[in-house]
Amino acid sequence: MASLSASLSHFSRISLSLQHDNNNKIPQSQCHHFLLSRRFNSLRKGITLPRQTKSPSNGRICASFTDVSQNVAVEEKGLQKGESWSVHKFGGTCMGSSQRIKNVGDIVLNDDSERKLVVVSAMSKVTDMMYELINKAQSRDESYISSLDAVLEKHSSTAYDILDGENLAIFLSKLHEDINNLKAMLRAIYIAGHATESFADFVVGHGELWSAQMLSLVIRKNGADCKWMDTREVLIVNPTSSNQVDPDYLESEQRLEKWYSRNPCKVIIATGFIASTPKNIPTTLKRDGSDFSAAIMGALFKARQVTIWTDVDGVYSADPRKVSEAVILKTLSYQEAWEMSYFGANVLHPRTIIPVMRYGIPILIRNIFNLSAPGTKICHPSVSDNEDKMNLQNYVKGFATIDNLALVNVEGTGMAGVPGTASAIFGAVKDVGANVIMISQASSEHSVCFAVPESEVKAVAEALQSRFRQALDNGRLSQVAVIPNCSILAAVGQKMASTPGVSATLFNALAKASINVRAIAQGCSEYNITVVVKREDCIKALRAVHSRFYLSRTTIAMGIIGPGLIGSTLLDQLRDQASILKEEFNIDLRVMGIIGSKSMLLSDAGIDLARWKELREEEGEVANLEKFAQHVHGNHFIPNTAIVDCTADPGIAGHYYDWLRKGIHVITPNKKANSGPLDQYLKLRALQRQSYTHYFYEATVGAGLPIVSTLRGLLETGDKILQIEGIFSGTLSYIFNNFKDGRAFSEVVGEAKEAGFTEPDPRDDLSGTDVARKVIILARESGLKLELSNIPVESLVPEPLRACASAQEFMQQLPKFDPEFAKKQEEADNAGEVLRYVGVVDVTNQKGVVELRRYKKDHPFAQLSGSDNIIAFTTRRYKNQPLIVRGPGAGAQVTAGGIFSDILRLASYLGAPS
Repeated sequence: MASLSASLSHFSRISLSLQHDNNNKIPQSQCHHFLLSRRFNSLRKGITLPRQTKSPSNGRICASFTDVSQNVAVEEKGLQKGESWSVHKFGGTCMGSSQRIKNVGDIVLNDDSERKLVVVSAMSKVTDMMYELINKAQSRDESYISSLDAVLEKHSSTAYDILDGENLAIFLSKLHEDINNLKAMLRAIYIAGHATESFADFVVGHGELWSAQMLSLVIRKNGADCKWMDTREVLIVNPTSSNQVDPDYLESEQRLEKWYSRNPCKVIIATGFIASTPKNIPTTLKRDGSDFSAAIMGALFKARQVTIWTDVDGVYSADPRKVSEAVILKTLSYQEAWEMSYFGANVLHPRTIIPVMRYGIPILIRNIFNLSAPGTKICHPSVSDNEDKMNLQNYVKGFATIDNLALVNVEGTGMAGVPGTASAIFGAVKDVGANVIMISQASSEHSVCFAVPESEVKAVAEALQSRFRQALDNGRLSQVAVIPNCSILAAVGQKMASTPGVSATLFNALAKASINVRAIAQGCSEYNITVVVKREDCIKALRAVHSRFYLSRTTIAMGIIGPGLIGSTLLDQLRDQASILKEEFNIDLRVMGIIGSKSMLLSDAGIDLARWKELREEEGEVANLEKFAQHVHGNHFIPNTAIVDCTADPGIAGHYYDWLRKGIHVITPNKKANSGPLDQYLKLRALQRQSYTHYFYEATVGAGLPIVSTLRGLLETGDKILQIEGIFSGTLSYIFNNFKDGRAFSEVVGEAKEAGFTEPDPRDDLSGTDVARKVIILARESGLKLELSNIPVESLVPEPLRACASAQEFMQQLPKFDPEFAKKQEEADNAGEVLRYVGVVDVTNQKGVVELRRYKKDHPFAQLSGSDNIIAFTTRRYKNQPLIVRGPGAGAQVTAGGIFSDILRLASYLGAPS
């Protein structure tokens, strides 16, 4: 023991109070000690663990050590640094099995670099298993023994798979020696009921030691000049107060030179994650330590490149689990990678970037399971990157989120201009050990808000309440408010914030997705814009901004209500145009649901429109409008939602307000909402104007004709509407265009019915109610506040036939009234005129009317054929010669086309390129 005491300057002395005897205690004077050697800079083949001996005189456990650093004669061979070295890092997943270790060996051997340093993690799950050993031992759970046996079995079976002969014997011998030493150490921890941090770090680090030794033997078996490095001999770090470590590059460089002089080779397999303190005490590099090890080694060797091998193809523009259309980024600057890492992107830990950035060493993220993928390169931005075409996508590289946060808002007029307020606020936060994620302060200094993890917000709020109790009582501070359930969304890009339009586009995308922003922060570094949103809105917000910025195409989730004649025709048109819209116009329309009166079909990814009828039969469920709307809107992979109502149901129209309020766009040919009660119409339009949610209804008036949009264009450009007059019914246009040459009125109506121009009951057309609804829609668009009941309507259904029980009975009785209609037609013909059923909006006199009128044969209304509609706008600009809109006004194809046009108009409003 005397010689051991002489070397105490090289050892850390760790005391364990052993608990045994009948009394379970021994006096402090008989406390037993383990002395662990930590002079890693002088060890050539790892740490020589204590050999337990038992003193016969007092029963004390002692430890003997061999200091192999003394008097070792080595041939000094200088380490050549620089471009000849490439660094690879393989994580636990890459080293997860015997086959994967072989694959890693193949990758290393196939790298044509002159010299290679390979950093490896422990095998998959082994680090967790080692921590579990410590936890069980210090909890006095004897199952730590069987758990250690499982660790032994995992590595033994792997070694038998990949090694043979002398290599296998060497590894198994060392493995069993390590396991026996760990048993003794864990037994001591079990007795003491406690493990120091250095003990824990020493135990946990064995996973990396075994991985490095196995891989080095695999590579050496293939004839390569390879040695393995216990990085605790080389890598020296200083612990910090924030549970992190700072590398000591000068000392590490000196130790590396010494290690390499003793172990010159072309391939080095180094342990990741583990290191030593300046006092040679084992420690770890904490979270993502193996990546950090690789970066530090890259800097020490001045390597050409550091490749981080993982299980993904590279760095994504957003989390692919949240954004299915996220793409792999080819390049990132160091700053961009750092920002995305800080804000939660699965890239690298921010500190990993620091060592390589100092020397401009690129980091390459590669997928070990997909060697054909080029990966993502993290480096200084090149000149060509800066000279790339100037569009928003080049400045916004990606998006990241942090969940489970809370906002703390400290507010009060007494804060303005008072030095030290911010210091006091964050001093209180520091005292409770909370981590501040983001800070935002208005220039008025009236309030300061900041985000902290939700698990820490209670302690933060209590500390602030205590610290500012007097200011709160005196009214100098008005409140310390906590806003829970928040998430952070960060947009990251090189010089993004200095580019005009980026912020505007970001917030516009959020607004159009009905996302409310709680707080904003943007640093002068120009690498990120950060917003705080509700937690439940986070994924939707992420997808909205990603779709708007990065994909440069508009994706809309649609629900189709009413797959009847018009609805099914629309679905056919969407099917035929979908690929063209996506490829040529960057518009992605996905039908997520189709609902009829009895059944509905729902899909999470989009319904195959070539098979929707078949799928509805096979997978349809009972119709539930509330569930339908929730499904279409709740699909957060798509930020924009639209419901297309192809029915004439007033009950469906009654849901428009709630849908719009929830951020669901509405498109419809259903006239019931805009011609219903005036107060409901005004409420609907007010909501539309106040929000970014759109309500399009072009097809309510002229099927596919641009009537509503023409009227809006006139009004928005400052024209004044005097009168709108038109033939608004394709059915009645057909009837009166063919009611001539002595034909009976009932015959023409029957012909129109057979051709499918009328409703199943022609009285629905002849009553004029449909025309009246169109008139009231245009009247309200023109600014008139009229009810449907204010419009006089001349019905073409003879009074005695209005009570007929069926359409069949009506058609049978209609010929009795042919003479009455023939007389009107004859009188008009004798006067050189024609009969036309028209609707009129008299804006000047603030009234409307629907009636049968006579027009000269040279009038535009007399020139119609078939089922055409015609509308004449008389305005201040078009007073002497009205603006005429004419074309087909009935039929499933043109009506569906009008709805489709509104869908594309919505896509344009949402950002699709024109």
